[in-house]
Amino acid sequence: MLENNSNRKIIHIDMDAFYASVEQMDNPELRGKPIAVGGSENRGVVAAASYEARKFGVRSAISGVLAKKNCPELIFVKPRFERYKEISKKIHTIFHEYTDLVEPLSLDEAYLDVTHNKKGNPSATLLAQEIRLRILNEVGLTASAGISVNKFVAKIASDYNKPNGQKTVNPEEVLSFLEVLPIRKFYGVGKVTTEKMYQLGIFTGLELKSKSLEFLSTHFGKSGVFYYHVVRGIHNSEVKPDRITKSVAAEHTFDTNLSSEIFMLEQLEKIAVSLERRLKKYNIAGKTVTLKIKYSDFTQQTRSKRYLILLLIKV
Repeated sequence: MLENNSNRKIIHIDMDAFYASVEQMDNPELRGKPIAVGGSENRGVVAAASYEARKFGVRSAISGVLAKKNCPELIFVKPRFERYKEISKKIHTIFHEYTDLVEPLSLDEAYLDVTHNKKGNPSATLLAQEIRLRILNEVGLTASAGISVNKFVAKIASDYNKPNGQKTVNPEEVLSFLEVLPIRKFYGVGKVTTEKMYQLGIFTGLELKSKSLEFLSTHFGKSGVFYYHVVRGIHNSEVKPDRITKSVAAEHTFDTNLSSEIFMLEQLEKIAVSLERRLKKYNIAGKTVTLKIKYSDFTQQTRSKRYLILLLIKV
């Protein structure tokens, strides 16, 4: 049986507009201006947007064309992933001075289990404040934090007082916090699931909590079991420093449309080689290969094929 472990102290650190903030830090001329990392005014997709750009509806995953339409003054900047990795490494070095239980989710966010920390500080709230201040002083960037008894609530809480803020949800506050939370704010509930829940009359955590396990399982399968427990504050997933990489991807956005099948196959081979390098780097093998193609009108097609891998052992 799952139980609510109220003794844990979990911090979720989320850097504020990380890619865009790094670009503004390195180039003072960009500070205070709306910028988009990735994409262009003619094509491509935005990877990240500064808070100045977000005011105009510019966000990650939208097309550069739409971003420019929403914000005519938008400045496009080419991504520099090696630089982002360099900064991320410095930030994680700070994390590890507090605990070895650090689970990175990406370059700009991570979970920290500080239940038993290296500083001997019983207050996760004070530790989060200290970590954020050190990131600001030593790296030059702001970060937001969520603090609670499990990863699920901490993740949601880190988004509450962004940018450059934090929120603590104490054990006795978890249930009331989740009950008034809009369902679209639940981590793991995407746009499609949100619409489905709306159709079922579920708009808040309290309404989700009113549904039985059988009801949620019927409508959402295994995810329904997850929703049933997390809305009750039950999420026992541990902070895993050695989290296994479950997927590896490689993609490229072209400056001009590819109209020839020959050119497409040539570019696909280059992307496949890049993917192979990444697989070797992480020393992993996959079972399913997925090909994604996005057209000039931004419609997208994906096709997947699962392969059976046979290991031959010589004796």
